[in-house]
Amino acid sequence: MADIHFELVTPERAVLSADAHMIVIPGSEGDMGILHGHAPVMTTIRDGEIRIYSNPTTISQRITVAGGFAEVSASGLTVLAEQATLLG
Repeated sequence: MADIHFELVTPERAVLSADAHMIVIPGSEGDMGILHGHAPVMTTIRDGEIRIYSNPTTISQRITVAGGFAEVSASGLTVLAEQATLLG
């Protein structure tokens, strides 16, 4: 399966730009798993953790975020977070 491109940006800087199998974001209505080919959508995000999967079962990166917005488009997933901290 194809990867999806992911961009994470805060007001201070571009935090991360990567390709991943799946990204799980803390949407305001619940966690959302975003894969390549996901329908276009915009949502607010709540304080929580973004999990980046390199394959269906392996989390390769975890990031805490505080508020913001997420947009899925043909070019991938972009998260505009008020704050973000890479966890590993």
